[in-house]
Amino acid sequence: MEEKPSAGIRPHLDKLTLGVTRILETSPGVSDVTLVEKEPADRHAIISWEQKNACILPEDLKNFYLMTDGFQMTWSVKVDDTPVPLGSMVINSISRLCRLGGSSMYTVPNAPSLADLEDDTDEEGNEDKPEKPHFDSRSLIFELDPCNGNGKVCLVYKRTKPVVSPDTEIWFLDRALYWHFLTKSFTAYYRLLITHLGLPQWQYAFTSYGVSPQAKQWFNMYKPITINTTLLSEEADSFVNKLDPNKIFKSKNKTPVMKKKQPSQPAGVQKSNTNMPSTKTSSLTGNSSRKRDPQI
Repeated sequence: MEEKPSAGIRPHLDKLTLGVTRILETSPGVSDVTLVEKEPADRHAIISWEQKNACILPEDLKNFYLMTDGFQMTWSVKVDDTPVPLGSMVINSISRLCRLGGSSMYTVPNAPSLADLEDDTDEEGNEDKPEKPHFDSRSLIFELDPCNGNGKVCLVYKRTKPVVSPDTEIWFLDRALYWHFLTKSFTAYYRLLITHLGLPQWQYAFTSYGVSPQAKQWFNMYKPITINTTLLSEEADSFVNKLDPNKIFKSKNKTPVMKKKQPSQPAGVQKSNTNMPSTKTSSLTGNSSRKRDPQI
């Protein structure tokens, strides 16, 4: 159910989305650009969340929730005049900012958990590669974006104390449960989300294996508004069709299809057909002459 915004939210929507709504609406083939407008989160709800999880929200994320309780923008493309959902930009509301890997009272005793997947032989962080999050008590992990089932974007607290300080990072957890660093702050991640237009699997552009060939086709048609173009560079031996959306979605007037005339038969075929009766006639003549021989 779509929530109705208060009168004070509407003037800030264009600034909140960095004008990406107008960019999408003017892109060829794009339709059904929908922004779910939400009321600001109650300050009491934010304080309750911090007390429940024993950690303090980062200041930029807290200010975001005080402006809008979550974010959701979707858009589609028309394929054969049928809208097909494509782009999705989501930030969970404060009530859905749930912890990953936490114990639950409903779990079966001795059942395996995410913490059991920890591998102490994994390489730890260095100057070029930050230390990865952990599913055990060493980290607190909260889901920001479910990524339509392609993984999870998470808010990660690495230094757990009785009350965790707002020292967080944004990481991407892929479907194979490998961690990939995205940004050091929520503000930087939000800019990435908007500038990549919510294209499918855009988070995989920040992994070592990149986006899938199918997703790369959409990247080629609707290029993200990003400065770092090396993330979209293609290998020399890769085969990806260069699709131009201006030509694909260009309307064309249908011309009536003219029926083609039946091709005339080749002269050789006609000649053989005309020779057939004469051959038959000659054979019949020969037979009749043979029948007359006894009477002579």
